[in-house]
Amino acid sequence: MSRINDVGGMSGFPAIVEEADEPPFHADWEAHVLALNGALIKRGVYNLDEFRDAIERMPPEEYLAASYYERWFTAITTLLAEKGVASAEELEPPRG
Repeated sequence: MSRINDVGGMSGFPAIVEEADEPPFHADWEAHVLALNGALIKRGVYNLDEFRDAIERMPPEEYLAASYYERWFTAITTLLAEKGVASAEELEPPRG
């Protein structure tokens, strides 16, 4: 079964534009997501295959609208809920 992330051979996507001297992170939260993912994998909360699968299970419209690290954050929160580490309510962004 093909998932939205498997775009090999598909047409209609724009060319990838590389930024000159692109920084590794565009915002501090992206570095935090990278660190959080590494810590959760190291602690055995989930493994890399589960993480990748969680990204690939994103609904196509959400996957296409999300940035690279937004996909990572979605996968992390999905797995934390599925593994019972945090409830859906605990993972909701603060309202204010």
